[in-house]
Amino acid sequence: MIPAGDENIRIERTFVNNILILLNIAVYILMVFRPDILLPGATSYDEIVYRLGMIPIFVVNGERLWSIFTSMFIHAGLAHLLGNMLYLYVFGDNIEAAMGRLRYLVFYLLSGLGAVVFHIVSISVLPPESLLNRGLSTANPWVIPAVGASGAISGVLGAYLVMYPGGMVRTVSFFFWIPVVLRVPAALFIIVWFIYQLVMGIFSLTTVSTGIAFWAHIGGFLTGIALVPILTDKKRLRKLKFYSYWYQSSFY
Repeated sequence: MIPAGDENIRIERTFVNNILILLNIAVYILMVFRPDILLPGATSYDEIVYRLGMIPIFVVNGERLWSIFTSMFIHAGLAHLLGNMLYLYVFGDNIEAAMGRLRYLVFYLLSGLGAVVFHIVSISVLPPESLLNRGLSTANPWVIPAVGASGAISGVLGAYLVMYPGGMVRTVSFFFWIPVVLRVPAALFIIVWFIYQLVMGIFSLTTVSTGIAFWAHIGGFLTGIALVPILTDKKRLRKLKFYSYWYQSSFY
């Protein structure tokens, strides 16, 4: 199922979420067409990924700590970017509406930080055959740049589950290649998503690395849940839920 929208009403325009989406898109365009603008002297997409991505071995040694945050705006390809931005577009504005602009930005960055921590911990317990015997080859997760906004966006999903468990999400599914729009409970959609991440994350700990940072997604998700009671403006959230209740009831 692909999320296409939700049915929570917003009482004011969101700003930070839109800026995050535009910034991610702008960075990708520059990576493809003008990498030298992002980094003077850079000549290729891959060079940007390596120089701005989060490489675990550097971070655990206290080097390139800034890459924890720059990596959140770097994507491995167009599909990676579009998938992440779709989720951020559907779910992120609701979290910003409940937290306010500054708190939401802090929330987003901290969720990304939590994702990085979980990712590093996960590769530290990977089986030796997927790590120690490969030195500095590209198969070694310790030296593979981790990139993408999915860790921070996973935090957005965790917060959405806590804040709007009764919300509805419009999804697009395909039956024999025919697109069908379905309304599903947000809680069901997000829980199924999390179970998939958890199963694949456990699988990644018992075999050679899958190449997808499932534990970063899990870490971002759990961090987002933990940050909700700290950063949410409860008065704003109550108002949003009140309006959303009447808005959603109009669909029945």
